[in-house]
Amino acid sequence: MTTTTSLILRTGARVLMPLLLLFGVFLLLRGHNAPGGGFAGGLVVAAAYILHFFAFGLDAARRALLTRPERLIGSGLLLAVGSGILPVLFGRPFLTSLWFDPASGIGTPMLFDLGVFLVVIGVVLIMAFTLAEE
Repeated sequence: MTTTTSLILRTGARVLMPLLLLFGVFLLLRGHNAPGGGFAGGLVVAAAYILHFFAFGLDAARRALLTRPERLIGSGLLLAVGSGILPVLFGRPFLTSLWFDPASGIGTPMLFDLGVFLVVIGVVLIMAFTLAEE
């Protein structure tokens, strides 16, 4: 599929994509203690790749992703479920918070958010890429 897009869109996408990716990671890291989190961050990152698709085409967006969206979904689900099972191994209920370093906020809630982040990116991009192919 050949796309003809404007120079303004391509230039804007080159500038905005790194900023959107950075903002998505910021939302992910901020989220388990404040508004944001894996879902909101995942949507922003997926929007960055969709913008890249609009500017440069579907093949360029797939190459920029570096992996298949299905792998993002699978690894995200493993992280989310693993963050719930980890407390069970320590004799606590499923999805109970365990803190590896309470001062920095690193614990199972962060792993769960990271899993949601990856799943949301994968699902949104599968939907967008599938619609673009038709």
